[in-house]
Amino acid sequence: MDDFQLLNASGQTIAVRKDLRVPMRDGVELAADAYHGPDDKPRPALVALSPYGKELQALALTTPPQRRPSPMWDGCIEAGDIARIVKEDYVHVIGDLRGSGFSGGEHIGNYNAGGVSLGQDAYDFIEWVADQPWCDGNVGMVGISYFGSMQVLAAAERPPHLKAIFVSGGHYDFYETTYHGGIMWFMPRAAREGRGGDSGWAFTDNVKSRMIEKHSPDELKKLVAMRLEDPDIAAWPNLVHVLNYPKNHEAWFDIVMNELDGDWYEERNPITLAPNIDIPVWLQLDQGRGWTLDGTIELYNTLKGPKKLTIGPYPPMQSRPFIEEHDKMFRWYDYWIKGIDNGVMDEPAVSVFVEGSREVVTAEQWPPKDIEYKSLYLRPRHKISEEPEPMGAEYAAPDGFYQAPLTVTDKVEILSWSTAPFENDTEMIGTGAAHIFAEIDQSDTNFILRLWDTAPNGKRQLITTGYLKASHRELDHRTTEGNPYHPHTASVPVEPGTIEEYVLRLYPFANTFKPGHRLVAELSNGEPLADEHNALLPPDAFHLPVGRPVTHKIYRDAAHQSRLVLPITTREAQ
Repeated sequence: MDDFQLLNASGQTIAVRKDLRVPMRDGVELAADAYHGPDDKPRPALVALSPYGKELQALALTTPPQRRPSPMWDGCIEAGDIARIVKEDYVHVIGDLRGSGFSGGEHIGNYNAGGVSLGQDAYDFIEWVADQPWCDGNVGMVGISYFGSMQVLAAAERPPHLKAIFVSGGHYDFYETTYHGGIMWFMPRAAREGRGGDSGWAFTDNVKSRMIEKHSPDELKKLVAMRLEDPDIAAWPNLVHVLNYPKNHEAWFDIVMNELDGDWYEERNPITLAPNIDIPVWLQLDQGRGWTLDGTIELYNTLKGPKKLTIGPYPPMQSRPFIEEHDKMFRWYDYWIKGIDNGVMDEPAVSVFVEGSREVVTAEQWPPKDIEYKSLYLRPRHKISEEPEPMGAEYAAPDGFYQAPLTVTDKVEILSWSTAPFENDTEMIGTGAAHIFAEIDQSDTNFILRLWDTAPNGKRQLITTGYLKASHRELDHRTTEGNPYHPHTASVPVEPGTIEEYVLRLYPFANTFKPGHRLVAELSNGEPLADEHNALLPPDAFHLPVGRPVTHKIYRDAAHQSRLVLPITTREAQ
């Protein structure tokens, strides 16, 4: 249907073209709505594509933006501020991906649609939009999270009429998104199935599991039985349900069944495809979601064309409907799409908000300043020191904690260590590492490390996190001091009773510790469901707990120098 109706949003008249049918090259049609000003002149278009449903995105016209922890916050309303986009004289085109919402075709697995890459569909969608009489032939894209991933997948296909993209809050490497340090993260399930403040995908009968498509029933039965041998999985009722009834949870079933990195995740990894992108790209993400910030920086470093990177302030969760970052986006598109010389390319490529000092640091690269990695050592009496412990383990006895599974307790045991109050401003920008020497009495556990900036009055803010499943402790060739990498391609059980060195990657961060403040490191094998940080996240944004009782001994003595390796800045930004 290509006729349109007019509606008024807050005194603004907007033309709406409902239920457009967009043909793909194989004959499948995708559903879309287009919003623009009341006259019928051609305009540049901003395309938004996801499986969350175009009707849900239309709530941006009627629902006031909600911030966490509002109960009305819905993580899937991510296509952008329709009224603002129309006011800036763009057409906002919102489409349902293949197999979702009102679109035809099948959606199978990760970044895949019935054997067709989502990037290919995005190419066809963009070129169709560019050819419409209400579009002037110039197209950009809009939207966060899944919508952001779609921008990168589209740009990698090089549709001729896609002139630039602006990606806010995207996720890219899908293994990094769903398994942090090898530990399963539940939030992607919420985004797919609709849990804990997310509406989820606009599922149809044509959203299917790639594992079910790939394996025979007998093969799949054996694979499911093997996955249920993991005591962490077997102790979590939701996951037992997912594995026994996969057709009720098609997309999440595939993720649960693929706990190691490899071909399933790499097939259409946007970062792997990024070298194909030659159009201008602006990447933006707020601090506090360190895992996706890691991928954002990796993507930025891979891009070859004109590019910008903006790392914004904490907290991590933006409003829904998504309205933030539009000022930057329109400066970008006005320059690259409308040809307005607004000076945006005369400004530094990289902009980083530094927590603590509340300053913005700019440069031409990440990190924006030279850094020197410095070790801070865990010491007895829960202290962190610039000097390592001189005594052996027989005198500097290990710290320890016993964590019962959450089936029998509500308490998450946490060990903490603290620096003395800082005497001067101490700025840290970059990735980091935690070297933890530990002995456990089981074949596996989780290590979850969180670093806090704690003020003299006790108020604190999360700075960065690190996660590592003990069986994923292997490091790969990319590892350097303060910048560890784990391949996550194999799970190697721990021999109980042995002391192992576990190197956790601390996700990128930027913080200045002010005089009187302390750095506090907290280590656990689970995480509290509610604290100063988790209250800002949707209810399902936690990690799979360990399903067995584990005793942990943390050594920090002369022979086992458990330590933090942190990026201290050494020069001013350019």
